[in-house]
Amino acid sequence: MKPHLLILPALLGGSLVLSACGSAASVATSTSTTSIPSLTNGATRNLVVTPSVQKGLLDAAAAYHQLPSKDYVGLNPGATYYAFDPATDHYYAAAGLQPSPHSLPAQVGTQDDGAYNLFTRAAGARRWTVFNDGLGGVQGTKCPLVIPSAVLKVWNWKANTCYPPS
Repeated sequence: MKPHLLILPALLGGSLVLSACGSAASVATSTSTTSIPSLTNGATRNLVVTPSVQKGLLDAAAAYHQLPSKDYVGLNPGATYYAFDPATDHYYAAAGLQPSPHSLPAQVGTQDDGAYNLFTRAAGARRWTVFNDGLGGVQGTKCPLVIPSAVLKVWNWKANTCYPPS
């Protein structure tokens, strides 16, 4: 067999391999892009509470309750929510606080009406605004913050509420 006849199939095979690699990269890129919350596509997104977001929420809540941040050790697992709503250009969060075992004021505060907090922050702003919603689960109480329905939906909360489902 002549060597120049082998070149054409090798070139065609190499082209197919390279084009397939390009396709896989394109698919992987678009897939990974959709898994990252896009804040510019108009859809309200449920977001992951990163350590820096948790610190910001704890610092804001501690200041609101007039206690040092060290009086809280974290946010209640399973009762912490975080989202971005492009319609309002705001981030929203909701969380119960875990008091330090060394802080009696924080322990008392989380037993009473300071047990659950709602937060809002404009996109680009550094500080959270805190709303105390310790009585949010009690029938007939008024929510201190109107949470947009799109945020309630991604959090799987009932319409017109401001407290997570029991």
